[in-house]
Amino acid sequence: MGFTSSSGVVISERKKMGASPIRIPTVSNDTDWDFCFHLSQQTKIPEHQRTDELYPTSGSGESEEDAKAKEEKAIDRMSLPKEKLAQSQKKNTQANKELIRCVILSQIIFGEEPWKCAQALATLAYGYLTLTGLPPQAKKHAESAKNTLMTWKGNTTSDKEKKEILETLVMLYDTVGVACLLQNRGREAHFNLQKSERNMKELKKSYKGGACGLQVSEKDLTIALGRAPLANRRLNLALAYFEKAIDNVMAAKGDRTSDLVGLYEEIAQIEQLRRNHDQAVQYLQQGHSICVSLFTEVSPQAAEASALLAKADATSGEAQHGDAVEMYFIKSITAYQTTLGPEDYETLTTIEEFCKWLVQNGEKQEAYRLLKALLKSQVISYGDCSKKVAETFYNMGRICFTKGELRKAIQLLRKVNTGWFFTFAPRPVSKM
Repeated sequence: MGFTSSSGVVISERKKMGASPIRIPTVSNDTDWDFCFHLSQQTKIPEHQRTDELYPTSGSGESEEDAKAKEEKAIDRMSLPKEKLAQSQKKNTQANKELIRCVILSQIIFGEEPWKCAQALATLAYGYLTLTGLPPQAKKHAESAKNTLMTWKGNTTSDKEKKEILETLVMLYDTVGVACLLQNRGREAHFNLQKSERNMKELKKSYKGGACGLQVSEKDLTIALGRAPLANRRLNLALAYFEKAIDNVMAAKGDRTSDLVGLYEEIAQIEQLRRNHDQAVQYLQQGHSICVSLFTEVSPQAAEASALLAKADATSGEAQHGDAVEMYFIKSITAYQTTLGPEDYETLTTIEEFCKWLVQNGEKQEAYRLLKALLKSQVISYGDCSKKVAETFYNMGRICFTKGELRKAIQLLRKVNTGWFFTFAPRPVSKM
């Protein structure tokens, strides 16, 4: 009995087929691919050297001082986000190289079964998308996987193989769709994501209702399907997909899971674009409530949720929302200052947003006071001749000008000129 996927790949009774060469696609400027293709053998790290730099373990023979020094070193490294990011990116790059090796090995081992090579290519494409954030490479490899499947004339009867092929189709169409979405090609993205959705439905039937442990989850696919029409301003369709995603998450994890927070924020954005302000605020309040219950009110998560609520209320332009705007801004700033510190980027940005709102609503004196207090933290974080500091002097100068304090305004605006000059003036070339 034949088995047909929604993409047009026909799978019927299996026949032996002779080994045929499989073309391994290359992508221009893909240095990782070239590196792994030419260097399939790489020196392995000895087992005793494989330790996590962030969490060094102390040996049984080391002294207490050595252990303490290692602990301090670990804490110091944990406090440097750039180092952590670099380490994470290095691990992701290494993982992607391993996926490239898997493609090469698939060609060698599964010469009689090209769909296995397509599966490896689809996984590599997904890796380029999720591990290294390279949509063009991801799209190229996913399309190579699709071409391999479309030109394959093999047959299979195994239920396991049918499911694996469907999983590959779900992954490769999702990868192409999300890659197109990241490249601002919303129409093409939606077309491919719909193909992934059709294959997902067929896969769920083969699993008799549930398909767990897939690389691409149904939730992630539904969210991507919502973002694609949003990019084309098809707001009603985007809203429908996000509502579906919320319902699926609630059914699987309940109504107090952190997975809902991001969904509530995105669906609130859609409602704001639809000029449905009250519904947008309601979604954000639900997200804020989850953050407070899961992470406490004084947490970065609750601070972000409060800031979004403040901005949503502020965009309404209605006077009755003024108290709510001020309350949520203060909650957000207090939580950020307590958890991340007064010099953190999120803290400073939220204070700047609050000051803009205060000026718009005639609270110029309070805005000036906050901006003056903000300067010290900005100098520490960005430097005394930074663009941010210059902007703060400019905003303070504007406030003084509107109040009729011209001398003070001119002094502040002169500082703006000094700051911008040092920020953007060409640097002299030193003579050797």
